[in-house]
Amino acid sequence: MPADPSSAPPRDSGARTTLRFLLRGGPFARAVARTDLAVYRAIRRTARPPQVVAVVSRFSSLGEHAGLWLAVGAVGTAVDEPRRAQWRRAAIGVGCAYLANFGLKNVFRRKRPVFEDLPQLIKTPTALSFPSAHATSSFAAARAYAPLLPTGPLYAVAGTMALSRVYLGVHYPTDIVAGATFGTIMGSLAR
Repeated sequence: MPADPSSAPPRDSGARTTLRFLLRGGPFARAVARTDLAVYRAIRRTARPPQVVAVVSRFSSLGEHAGLWLAVGAVGTAVDEPRRAQWRRAAIGVGCAYLANFGLKNVFRRKRPVFEDLPQLIKTPTALSFPSAHATSSFAAARAYAPLLPTGPLYAVAGTMALSRVYLGVHYPTDIVAGATFGTIMGSLAR
C-alpha cells in the first residue's frame, strides 16, 4: 500500500526546518505538525479552477496590510459621529494588531510553506508566515468592531479572509489559528 502523501516530509528546506522543529517537540508537537501539514495539503488540493483562484486572490488582497479593516474603521469614524471615539479606538487597535504581528513574525521566523507539488498561488510581501497577519488583523477587526457592526458578517468575512491564505498556499493552518487567537486578544483590548 503506498504511503499517505500528506505524511511525506516536505521537499522545501524552509518547510522541512519548521517540520523538523515541531517533530522534535514531543508527541503533542509531532501530532500538531502532522495535522498541520495534512490540513494544509487538503485545503490546497481544493484550489481549482483558475477562476475561483482569481476571485479568492482578489478577495485576499483586500486584507493586505489590514487595508479592508482599516478602511472600515476610517469610514465608521467619519460617518458615525455618536460612536466616533469607539470607531477610532477600534481602528487603532486593528492597526496595532497588524504592527504587533510583524514583531511576532520576526521572533518566530517561520518560513512560508513551499511545496513542489502545491506551489503558492500568489506573491507575498515577506517570507515569514507565523502568525498570519491577515488572520490577526481580520480577527482583531471582528472583535473590535463587534459592538459597532453585526458580528455574524464580521466573523464570516474574517474567517474567510484567514482561510483564503491557506487556500492560496501562503500559510499553514497553525499560522491562521495563531493569528486569529492573537487578533482576538488584540481586538478585545481595543473595545
